[in-house]
Amino acid sequence: MARWKALPEELDPEIGEFTRQLRGLVDQGGLSVAALADRTGYSRTSWERYLNGRLLAPKGAVVALAEVTGTSPVHLTTMWELAERAWSRAELRHDRTMEQIRITQARAELGDLGGGTTMVDAPPVAPPDAEPPAGKRRVLLFLAGAVAVLVVLGTVFLLTGRNGGESTPAAAKSPSPSATSAADLPPGVKCVGVGCTGKDAEAMGCSGDLVTTARTATVGAATLEVRYSRTCGAAWGRITGAAPGDQVRVTADGESRRGVAVAGETYTYTPMVAVGRAGEAEACVTLTSGRTGCTK
Repeated sequence: MARWKALPEELDPEIGEFTRQLRGLVDQGGLSVAALADRTGYSRTSWERYLNGRLLAPKGAVVALAEVTGTSPVHLTTMWELAERAWSRAELRHDRTMEQIRITQARAELGDLGGGTTMVDAPPVAPPDAEPPAGKRRVLLFLAGAVAVLVVLGTVFLLTGRNGGESTPAAAKSPSPSATSAADLPPGVKCVGVGCTGKDAEAMGCSGDLVTTARTATVGAATLEVRYSRTCGAAWGRITGAAPGDQVRVTADGESRRGVAVAGETYTYTPMVAVGRAGEAEACVTLTSGRTGCTK
């Protein structure tokens, strides 16, 4: 029986090649996934996702793999950078597709509502000698129908108004429309927007395939990242290559959350903070050596 599962057919070629390189290093080192997790500080579940093409390994995990297999990290990190760009492009295409689906659904709902109003029987035209109140009722019915259509149009505009133009300051600080309704979230995702603030990303289902690296920086031996889930409308800070006692903090719109690396771990991450866009969050690290730094 083959050790590795077939990679997803839809996986970008650059990501697929990078994943096969990781598998080759694991095979050459004679490592099981459990041993790999133990020696790198990344969980077994995370490595299974990395090696099966379901999630792009973070740079810290790639460097850790190079260390435990005695491989030079230079070539591997170069391939990781190419794969990271490909992964970001794939996520952007996915976001655009989901946005188009939402717009299409909203337009379809508007069409259904509009179709319902046109099917209503129009009041009979009164003969010339009919009493004036009949004409007043027709005018009132017409005005009521017009108001109802305007209300529907306004609602749809609010839901689908992200037309690529410049966003207003208020919109920039609020969670994205895609993260405003829990009913539209993928299976396993348990929070959205401000409901995610202070909660664990993995426990809430906001990590895995739903996350991307928004910002990164290197401070000493640690790699500092802002991790962002557009689906959850939240971000969090993470450090890899950390030492016990190293601290990472994420800040967005006045909200600040902190995580501390504990003994036996080389990475840690903060609870989440709600954001409207990936660029709104900043992560900073304080190492036990005294060095500090923040994401760009």
